[in-house]
Amino acid sequence: MQVAVIGGGRMGAGIAQVFLARGDRVTVQEPEAEAARWRIAEGLAIAESKGVADKDAAMARLTMAAVPPDAELVIEAVPEDPALKAAVLAQAESRVGDGAVLATNTSSLSITELAAALDRPERLIGLHFFNPVPVQRLVEIIVTESTPADVLERARRHVEHIGKTSVVVNDSPGFASSRLGVLLGLEAIRMVEEGVASPEDIDTAMALGYGHPMGPLKLGDLVGLDVRLAIAEYLHARLGPRFEPPKLLRDKVAAGELGRKSGKGFYDW
Repeated sequence: MQVAVIGGGRMGAGIAQVFLARGDRVTVQEPEAEAARWRIAEGLAIAESKGVADKDAAMARLTMAAVPPDAELVIEAVPEDPALKAAVLAQAESRVGDGAVLATNTSSLSITELAAALDRPERLIGLHFFNPVPVQRLVEIIVTESTPADVLERARRHVEHIGKTSVVVNDSPGFASSRLGVLLGLEAIRMVEEGVASPEDIDTAMALGYGHPMGPLKLGDLVGLDVRLAIAEYLHARLGPRFEPPKLLRDKVAAGELGRKSGKGFYDW
């Protein structure tokens, strides 16, 4: 199968990696092509060490270029900017055939609103991957009122093909996973703000008490506190005051304490 991924950052590189590891041909559209190629190669090297990929064979199926006309599945994985996402999706639609599935990897934005930029809005579906993509087993499939049954079925098969499990959610702000995950993360930040407990103890409570693989504050650091803030602001505007970002979150982002990518967030990295 020919897959196209738009965006070669951490998420896009991870998505490309899992399809390459399954034997697909993958084209990645990314202005910083060499950096994206390095991320994919690094991920495949780790996968090879675990016996789940052949790095050299997989890299031979990778092309760094614009979305090819024969792409059967196009996955947009650019930053959470609605205008940017709509623009690249419209450009991709103009390059591929009518049978191609178009997907966006947004974690919270309205699929219906993004689809409005397309000539055939019903062909857009949400495929919300989780970070890190090669490790996380879930893909959230988001459908709209106009999603055809065959598009949903093909999306399910694509998710199964890469060895992951899907859940289907109707288009709604934050879908299911982001809506619940962000709410938990915001409350954890408020607890730090109020002096209830340290970030480490809050995270340990959720990991050992509820079986979470990591606590909400460490997860926020890994995702990026700027990303967490942007999603919270979007959900606050759409769903009301329960998603209002805490002052501590705003202060950390303003100070450049964004989590792992900046070296400091709720933890030192």
